[in-house]
Amino acid sequence: MSTAEAATDRADGRDRAQRLQALLDILGARGRLSVAEAASALQVSEATVRRDFTTLAEQQLAARTHGGVVATSVSYDLPVRYRGRGDNGAKERIAAIACELVELGDVVAFNGGTTTSATARRLAARVDLAQAVQRPAVTVVTNALNIATEMVLRRHVRTVILGGVALPQSYELTGPLATMVLNELWLDVLILGVDAFSPDGGTSCHDEGEAGIDATMVRRSRRVVVVAGSEKLGRHSFARICDVNAVDVLVTDDGADAKVVADLRAAGVNVLLA
Repeated sequence: MSTAEAATDRADGRDRAQRLQALLDILGARGRLSVAEAASALQVSEATVRRDFTTLAEQQLAARTHGGVVATSVSYDLPVRYRGRGDNGAKERIAAIACELVELGDVVAFNGGTTTSATARRLAARVDLAQAVQRPAVTVVTNALNIATEMVLRRHVRTVILGGVALPQSYELTGPLATMVLNELWLDVLILGVDAFSPDGGTSCHDEGEAGIDATMVRRSRRVVVVAGSEKLGRHSFARICDVNAVDVLVTDDGADAKVVADLRAAGVNVLLA
């Protein structure tokens, strides 16, 4: 990008999230959008638009064409990823590994949390699933409103959301309605976000309502994959979710304490470092 183009983009005053939202709004109305049209509408450089189009295509929100993009969904509500700056460090590395543990045709559950949300986005963006003949390529079951909102945009994902009372701090649905629905489902994989995980205390979180739903998800799942940053290991939180022997895989970052990792592996947990 030239100096002049860069200055034009900065002067526009839009951050990337606003720009992507604007592109999706225009694309939703027109169905097709060229690089030149988008650059003119947003008053940014064509190089910037091409990068944004690539981002939308990678997230399966648009399909690239020669010189532009076409809509791939009739509904365009901006995913939470683009409403904030996000974490491009440990969380994204963990998510990149965890999403590959899901197989074509799986029923995969997600509880709420920033790392589970990142993993869900990575899963939905997997090219092999988006291009699979089988439909749905995966079924996502979640009690997190933000995850459900993102997943429903993907045509290759069947989205099942649990009922219940919404918690504003985590966007999670809890209570007897969520438990009732879960007890009627079988889950292949659970991607479980936690506030703490230790060899002696298992997994736990701050809220007893969330812990109850999470514990039911664990019982209904064939495999349990915990996604947690290294800062959460070796700790205990208020409400227990499950014992360590209920966890099959832990995906964490490479800053994890070596002794805690060794103890978890000795307890039978497959620990993957991102």
